[in-house]
Amino acid sequence: MDKRKNAQQKAPCRYGKLCFRLNPVHFDEYSHAHLDEILSKGCDENGEYSIPDDIIAGREKIAEQLKVLSEQKKLETKNPPAKVQKCNDDEKLKVDQSLPSTSSNTSITQSNLQKKQDMKDFFKERAEKFKTKDPKEMQAPESTKKAQQINEKKTMSDETLEKLMEQYVPVRLPRGRMAEKLRKAAPYNMFLTTVTSSPQTHHEPLSITFQELLDPSLGDLESSVQFNFVVDIGWLLAHYTFAKLRHLPLTIFYGSDEEGIADINKKIPNVTSIKVNVTTPFGLHHTKMMLFFYQDKSMRVVVSTANLYDDDWNNRVQGLWISDRLPPLAEGIPHSNNGESVTGFREDFIRYLMTYNLPKLQPIIAQIRSTDFSSVNVFFVASAPGTHQELGNKGIQFGHLRVARLLSENSAPIDDKCPIMIQASSIGNLGPNPQSYLLGEIANSFKKDSAPVGIRRVPPVKVVYPSLNNVLDSHDGIMGGGCLPFASSSYEKELWLKDYLYQWRAFSRHRNKAMPHIKSYCRYSDRGLYWFLLTSANISKSAWGTINKSNKISTSFRINSYEAGVLFFPRVIINKDRFPMNEAQQKDDNIPLFKLPYDSNILQYSVDDVPYTADYLKSYLIQRGLMTK
Repeated sequence: MDKRKNAQQKAPCRYGKLCFRLNPVHFDEYSHAHLDEILSKGCDENGEYSIPDDIIAGREKIAEQLKVLSEQKKLETKNPPAKVQKCNDDEKLKVDQSLPSTSSNTSITQSNLQKKQDMKDFFKERAEKFKTKDPKEMQAPESTKKAQQINEKKTMSDETLEKLMEQYVPVRLPRGRMAEKLRKAAPYNMFLTTVTSSPQTHHEPLSITFQELLDPSLGDLESSVQFNFVVDIGWLLAHYTFAKLRHLPLTIFYGSDEEGIADINKKIPNVTSIKVNVTTPFGLHHTKMMLFFYQDKSMRVVVSTANLYDDDWNNRVQGLWISDRLPPLAEGIPHSNNGESVTGFREDFIRYLMTYNLPKLQPIIAQIRSTDFSSVNVFFVASAPGTHQELGNKGIQFGHLRVARLLSENSAPIDDKCPIMIQASSIGNLGPNPQSYLLGEIANSFKKDSAPVGIRRVPPVKVVYPSLNNVLDSHDGIMGGGCLPFASSSYEKELWLKDYLYQWRAFSRHRNKAMPHIKSYCRYSDRGLYWFLLTSANISKSAWGTINKSNKISTSFRINSYEAGVLFFPRVIINKDRFPMNEAQQKDDNIPLFKLPYDSNILQYSVDDVPYTADYLKSYLIQRGLMTK
């Protein structure tokens, strides 16, 4: 049953009287009994509602919400909800004919998504639903004075904190256990986020919540750094408040201009935000990464696929790699060749951070240089905007050419029949035919292994990306496609892509109805997993880079976006050629299984399947008056 059909069928907002939302999308999805009660009493002669003085979210906020909700109710009478039916025969949701069709024989109605830039614009427009005018409003004040007090750690009682968390955090796990969970996740240290609507994921050993990243068992936090694209500053600071860490220094490097983040330091002095400007065409600061610095001068690195706002940690599939606690180097010992990982992680990580050319990063880089990374067993793989040349005998250090180099040095030989598996949440403009980029540059890099160079065939390429039916059958229905900004204008230019597309299936991880925002690349057979890459990079030239073929003297490589990921090799981590993926492949009980984020027995698109594109959700919202054309 679609909870957005009418007010009686809406699910109650889990924030309750704490709700701080102002966007109509939120009120279209969820009911708010306290607001409905105020509305039912009507306005006075001045057009004002009677708002109780002790209202938990504050009178000013409630007045704004009532205005939005009142207009929303008017729209509901003028714009009936789109018909969504459930088919009894195949149990798949289907949207009525008012949504655009995406088949090779049907032209998709275009509005403002004709240009590449529109995909980015749509993502920003969708992100409006997660904004709040003032991060302080995310607390539970009874008055302005109380709101200011709640922002301070010392005035927040444990009882108040627990009540706030109960209403604000959908999945709450016991404190003090994350260090043990991380220890048991060795040697891979890879997690997926919990899925709110899938209870089976809440207590899985390899599932994680954002609160667990701030768990006291991981260390006494001194400061932290967040790198991301979209940051809802109120949501993020609320989590630090719940962890009793709001007073500590926090630095945020962000890409998207979300309300309230640019001037956050004026309101909260211990929080510094820095916009990462990308000057290359269509480039984004798309990296999702965290650095935690502890009081004993140790640190931790987290590489993630999740933006920092509510929905990305709710009913979506996200991946995280979490390093062990990395101790400081002993004083007096040269840093250049001491404490480095066998994978060269620290050197590659610093090289990436240097590309930002930001003064605020210099003390952070200095601390990283003084840290022992010897326990890290994965390779750091990144993209950075600009034109890159070969670095001596190390080649290109970024993008898909960096992956090619690492594969040729560390991957066991792989049969050419073994497919290259690509799983992403969006797809860029890949050219008029498969050879233009997907079977060209991308496949040529990702097919590499350590076998002697010779005549090799291009392996099959399989792309795991949600179909329209995958999205409609998700926990959030059509709204589940909010994390999939693949534009129909791109798909219309590359209809050949359907031959390479496979359904999103994750029954084994209890995430079949959670849409994937995770990005991963790998190769596996019935013998095991040869390598695995977790990254923020989708399938696009901006993310992975393109070779300048006109440069005949040396390799010139162009990248538009910042991206970050980690690459796992069995030869490095378990001293084997393949990771075991199931019990049949597990020859040694001491070597744990490497669990993919999706089912290994993937299913190709049927004749009737079409890939989900952002236009479906946009059309749905336009019809309901929740988005302008």
